[in-house]
Amino acid sequence: MKIIKFGGSSVANPDTIRKVFSIIQDKLKKQDVAIVFSAFGGVTESLLTIARLAREGDQVYRDLLQSLEEKHLDMVRQLIAVHNQSTVMTFVKVRFNELEDLFHGIYLIKENSARTLDYVVSFGERLSTFILAEALAAKGIKTQFLDTREVIRTNDRFGQARVDFEVTNSLIKEYFLKHDGIKVITGFIASTAKGETTTMGRSGSDYTAAIFAGALDADDLEIWTDVSGVLTSDPKLVYTAFTIPQLSYNEAMELSHFGAKVIFPATMQPAMKKSIPIYIKNTFEPENPGTMINGEVTNGALIKGISSMSNISIVTVQGASLLDGSAGSRVFKALAEAKVNIVLISQASSEHIICLAIKTSEAYLAKEVVEKEFYYEIKSGEMDEVVLLHGLSTIAVVGENMKQNPGASGRMFRALGRNNINVAAIAQGSSELNISAVIPQADLQKALNALHEAFFLSENKVLHVFLVGTGLIGQALIKMIANQQQKLRSESELDIQIHGMANSRFMAFHEDGFELKNPHQLSDSDEKMDLEKFIKTMEEMNFSNSVFVDCTASQEVADAYSRVLGAKVAIVTPNKKANSGSMDEYKFLKKLAKKRGVKFLYETNVAAGLPVINTLQDLMLSGDKVIRIEAVLSGSMNFIFSELEKGDPFSEVVRSAKEKGFTEPDPRDDLSGMDVARKILILGREAEQTLEFEDITIQSMVPDDCQGAASVEEFFEKLKSHDVEFANLLKKADEKGEKLRFMATLENGKAKVGLNSLSNSHPFSSLSGSDNMILLTTERYLDRPMIIRGPGAGADVTAAGVFADVIRIGNYTRE
Repeated sequence: MKIIKFGGSSVANPDTIRKVFSIIQDKLKKQDVAIVFSAFGGVTESLLTIARLAREGDQVYRDLLQSLEEKHLDMVRQLIAVHNQSTVMTFVKVRFNELEDLFHGIYLIKENSARTLDYVVSFGERLSTFILAEALAAKGIKTQFLDTREVIRTNDRFGQARVDFEVTNSLIKEYFLKHDGIKVITGFIASTAKGETTTMGRSGSDYTAAIFAGALDADDLEIWTDVSGVLTSDPKLVYTAFTIPQLSYNEAMELSHFGAKVIFPATMQPAMKKSIPIYIKNTFEPENPGTMINGEVTNGALIKGISSMSNISIVTVQGASLLDGSAGSRVFKALAEAKVNIVLISQASSEHIICLAIKTSEAYLAKEVVEKEFYYEIKSGEMDEVVLLHGLSTIAVVGENMKQNPGASGRMFRALGRNNINVAAIAQGSSELNISAVIPQADLQKALNALHEAFFLSENKVLHVFLVGTGLIGQALIKMIANQQQKLRSESELDIQIHGMANSRFMAFHEDGFELKNPHQLSDSDEKMDLEKFIKTMEEMNFSNSVFVDCTASQEVADAYSRVLGAKVAIVTPNKKANSGSMDEYKFLKKLAKKRGVKFLYETNVAAGLPVINTLQDLMLSGDKVIRIEAVLSGSMNFIFSELEKGDPFSEVVRSAKEKGFTEPDPRDDLSGMDVARKILILGREAEQTLEFEDITIQSMVPDDCQGAASVEEFFEKLKSHDVEFANLLKKADEKGEKLRFMATLENGKAKVGLNSLSNSHPFSSLSGSDNMILLTTERYLDRPMIIRGPGAGADVTAAGVFADVIRIGNYTRE
């Protein structure tokens, strides 16, 4: 014998019901079955709403009741041929006449007790099950409609009735012996010994199926729903969650207690006592094996799943009176009498503090009853007033394999810690089946994803990137990630996903990550760019290991860095604006990143992808001291002055540099020396020198009369008149056997930027094209400075440096 149960989502409409009938017909070919049905999808909620409106005196209830009746009649019309409809139509109309009288009574007396509501909602299962039994009979299947009020006996705790199993099991067995045909059974409802209708609370139809399975010693129990079994975590919050093939009864009980909604503890009890396997199956994917729950503990994964509960508060009871052995029992007794459910208990070894996690809806009641219990102790100062902390969630990692394999708690809290998730309370039973923690609700999604990665996807560390700036550098970066994505996954165990991207006009997001081989092109079909909204959306997506990549030169974006770091999101950027602002702002961002436990990486602020800043940071960290920095830091300026040696006019060389993409759209931004000044300022600060932008002496290469040109083209026209001046500068350098180089120097706390004439023996004289070179003279590199040389401009090399920093973030977050 197999017991099969179909939930409300499985019988929501005629199309889904036809899928259910197909499953039933397939099962009947193999063995005997009994079928439990819930009410049609949404009907129970509708009945409760109608009852509430009637109690409130709102006559809209009549319209809703009529619509509900029509819904059931329409089910009959679509599922049963016309010549077989009369009996069923009569049944439905009689039931709705009863409901009409019942709701009218509620309307008149303005009351609907728990007893009344149980009777009201019982109509949902009674109607659906009778209709479905008759629809199956019309297909040639001999059915027997069973109203479970005939066989399931409970106490009179309406809304959450307790089953008398001795009487119930006897009645079920007797009924099955006396009646032939496939039993089609109402879920959720039962009755007292007096014949009063009761319901069995949350997951009542599942519970009904388990009761029948236990009473009949069924071979197995199948619960058909709209998901493919029990998942490793909530798929609405963890997009990589997957079906757990097998769970032990204990594992399933723990997961359900802490929020897994597919199965509930009460459902498993009758089946668990008889060691009857439970299968959780998907009506819409019947070929999917789903999840099997039985008494076996399988080897393999350290944990089986991660569950969570939101809207949790911590009730903290504290005081010397707790040292009295009876005080703890008084706390729990007071809460039990008030019917307050405790989700988690955490008590310090000193027994001076007890922390209780409970549902927020019960928090103030808990505070009231505990303070009443300890009124005199609080009044005398032996106990503190009860403290409530709201806005929390619980998370629990569950698995019986934790007993034999140490390290689960270490992995759990390391994952939470690395994602800057504070833990308010911890609980772990001696059985080592469950490790639970209370965390801020705002961090729930991040915590679940961090734990899911740590326990189930630990082979690949996932970085969730949000990219602002999809120009040349941003596009080059996307291409590099796409080309290396598979290699990083297989060889470096690193998976980089881009979930948000924006330019100055538009922005777009993708929860599962954009396809990068054929990347999304931002257009007017996307949202308009709003930096505040972009950051807010990133925060709301709340991924673990998130990285904000700024490939712009925007001051507005740089000004938002403190918000991003404050949200515990790492930053990677070639944008120099933040680090070349005030010294106080520079220090603040560094401290904030450290405080929030995230990385702020900006290697490409200076010399594109050359390893300058990391090298300098390593030198300082190891105790070296910088004496002097000399640097050619502008690829565009070096290109201009090395090309000038070929004899072309200065204006034409600058135009060529612009056309090759070596300069900004307006070359004056490069020729002014401001860019180089920002770079030497950043290097000076990395060398632990207090330096403001105003402390730098800057020689601009923009002639005075060119500075105010209204357009770039006008600038080039005016620049022609200065070609002779620059030719003379070159001639003078040639006559001395020297070369012109635009460079920056930092020494004795002073920095200067400008054009220098250098001997041919100077390292900078060998530079050509857009190369950069940095000479670091330190206490360790005194006689022979450290030289760093390479391309210092261009989208590809800059993007490569940004990419390297992103990968570095991945290595920092790895366990």
